[in-house]
Amino acid sequence: MKKLHSFHIPVMGIGFSIDTPLKVSQFGINSVISLVDDILIEKLRKMYCGKNKLPYIEISEKEEDFRAKRITSYLNLINNLAEQKFEELKKSVHEKGNKVKEFFNLLPDSSTIKNEFKKLTSKYLNKIEIDNWIKENLSMGSIDVNIMTKLDKENYKKEEKLSVEYNDAHAALRGYANSGLNSSIVFSAGINPKLYGYIAQFEDFYPNEKGEIKKKIILKVSDYRSAFIQGNFLAKKGLWVSEYRIESGLNCGGHAFATDGYLMGPILAEFKDRRKELIHSLHSVLINSLTEKKRSIPLSELPIKITAQGGVGTAEEHQFLLDHYQIDSVGWGTPFLLVPEVTNVDDETRERLIQAKEKDLYLSNISPLGVPFNSLKGNSKDAEKLDLIEKGRPGSSCPKKYLVSNKEFTERPICSASRQYQNLKLKELDSEGLLPYDYQEKYDKIVEKSCLCVGLGTSILLTNKLNTKVEGDGVSICPGPNMAYFSKIMSLKEIVDHIYGRTNVITRTDRPNMFIKELKIYIDFLKNKVDELKVSMNEKHEKYLLNFADNLKDGIIYYDNLFNQLKDKFEDTKLIIFKDLELCKNSLHNLKLEIENLSLTMVADS
Repeated sequence: MKKLHSFHIPVMGIGFSIDTPLKVSQFGINSVISLVDDILIEKLRKMYCGKNKLPYIEISEKEEDFRAKRITSYLNLINNLAEQKFEELKKSVHEKGNKVKEFFNLLPDSSTIKNEFKKLTSKYLNKIEIDNWIKENLSMGSIDVNIMTKLDKENYKKEEKLSVEYNDAHAALRGYANSGLNSSIVFSAGINPKLYGYIAQFEDFYPNEKGEIKKKIILKVSDYRSAFIQGNFLAKKGLWVSEYRIESGLNCGGHAFATDGYLMGPILAEFKDRRKELIHSLHSVLINSLTEKKRSIPLSELPIKITAQGGVGTAEEHQFLLDHYQIDSVGWGTPFLLVPEVTNVDDETRERLIQAKEKDLYLSNISPLGVPFNSLKGNSKDAEKLDLIEKGRPGSSCPKKYLVSNKEFTERPICSASRQYQNLKLKELDSEGLLPYDYQEKYDKIVEKSCLCVGLGTSILLTNKLNTKVEGDGVSICPGPNMAYFSKIMSLKEIVDHIYGRTNVITRTDRPNMFIKELKIYIDFLKNKVDELKVSMNEKHEKYLLNFADNLKDGIIYYDNLFNQLKDKFEDTKLIIFKDLELCKNSLHNLKLEIENLSLTMVADS
């Protein structure tokens, strides 16, 4: 399969990109479906069957293994419908206003097949030759799926706990494995040994002698060490990680998994420098495992793709990642929330995104998982949450229970955003006899948790005018900080032209370089951590904070050297970049002094 585009569309929330492949794969664009919500997936399968006059038989919760079956059926449906669209596109080559022109117009101008097609059609119109060329050179975008490894709750049938393969992530994996897709599964949020071990039960994940793998594994990682550990774990089971998807720790959408101050530039540099080493070391482990299992051995070393995402906003940044770090593809997520042709965002939320400035996009503590979560101030789910608090009924009714993980009060886990949990936690708080200020501070932390497993999926129901009686109309949304610089609704053509430098949709002139933006966010994150730990500072905290600061300092030195060495890159913004680096250097220096002073105070008090 020939590489067509140098960007991909990552998973966004639960519902925002859940049918995106149906809208973009015909144009050779790769995108990712979330497998969190099988209830939503079943609703959409019913909708798409109706729209396309296809038979629909409900898969109810009474059926054995209903979650996996719903996912398999939905993915097969999306795959079949996408293939139909792609076939229609190819057949349209001889028609006026054909879709094939749209396919080629979206490709980068440097595309070999784009230029070949121009030459082919400008010389003569031999129908058979053109049809054969189209068949050989055009390919659909990959219909990939995402599983957040930590969302693997145990399930029950009546009061009996089901075996581990019926856990949420396990069932989702089985649903994908049993589908007819020839694509990739993205695992995010770190290693889940039981889940990773379960992959080995499915034939489609193993390579054949030619090195072909029907269902490939992609790991979303934040650094090289994590990539090696997880890749090695899977290689020992005879499974190859075909792609490592490096995501900025904080300059991204959705849940933010902050590193200990390691920045994206130095991380990408390490992957570039050690890519061959990674392939060689993991491949030898893979071959040993496949030999032990008496499975097919690939005749040559398997390749690894390195991709990156998080905060990319201009064609220059996009191309720089491809050229300087030899990245295979760049993820563009947040800007696509303003592209109605591609994502499912209701009108009210999309208008809020258009108006959003830096202060409106913040790293929140609303996630029941206890992981920082990028959110938009004033979203309708928050308004719904505040209304319930004012009525004295904080918490969600928890209709879907995908994020249940807390066992503080119950034997079976419940969600910290649920009414049940918050009532129990507030009763406990009432018994502590705290002063009003301390009470309010703890109260706010309890009730700020939001029902994300519903809120992140509601928008597609609203945009398709589907029933929201169970879910309600509140929408949570998870853009990255980059949203502040995109301020209008765009067509697919406009955003792709922006990515490839054929146009510029950003009107603001003060947007910082993606690396500098991430650095600033990390310094703010460290500052907040220092404020948070002031009262309870101990040696462990001190070590963590100083290590974090030192890693940021190393990152600043790296960027200083990088931008000094670059020729003919970022020439229009270099002065601002160096000015920002100097300001960041000073801020970090002051923060480190504050940490050291806190440490001295701690010693004096002891």
